[in-house]
Amino acid sequence: MADSARPLLILGTRTFAVEVADLACEIPGFSVAGFVENLDRQRCAQRLEGLPIYWVDELANLAQSHSAVCGLATTFRSRFTEQVAGYGMGFATLVHPSARLSSRSSLGQGSILSVGVIVASHTHLGSHVIVNRGALIGHHTQIGDFVTIHPGANVAGACRIGDATYIGMGAIVIDHIIIGSHSVVGAGAVVTKDVPDNVLVVGVPAKIVKENITGK
Repeated sequence: MADSARPLLILGTRTFAVEVADLACEIPGFSVAGFVENLDRQRCAQRLEGLPIYWVDELANLAQSHSAVCGLATTFRSRFTEQVAGYGMGFATLVHPSARLSSRSSLGQGSILSVGVIVASHTHLGSHVIVNRGALIGHHTQIGDFVTIHPGANVAGACRIGDATYIGMGAIVIDHIIIGSHSVVGAGAVVTKDVPDNVLVVGVPAKIVKENITGK
């Protein structure tokens, strides 16, 4: 990694944070400098992947020289990113070299496009969105902030997905579907009709099996 690469901190210290660090190492312009913990301060006495683990309060001294990206797959990661933003830390947007983001589409701050992701034209992804390995997103689709799209999911064209919704591994969302905020689409589900806010849907075709949830 070139000396000019900006130091990057991964928010989180669990397995997905390690995955994000590995991804970032393959993206020009970034050099992973460590991880950040905000729940268990004792973890900061250890190292992870040979790199330091910083306690979140230390970011006040690192905000001007480092960027951050969140390595939590849960849609509740907004709690961590808001805490970190309070220290003045900026967020990196990671697009793996093997991912394809249309030049006519856009991606918000702190978002991640992993290996083999394809985002078609005229699509907008919000801030702190995670699109995991091999997921496909169609044209003219709108995806809100803090959405998680897991490996192999396929979201068709002209769809709309609300904030902090979780699309499970291998799920399919057909075209022109609206999925509300803070909902969960189970792994392998096939969504053929609109989904309201705060529900869990599973199956083929997907049906509501739980209400009044707050994401995953």
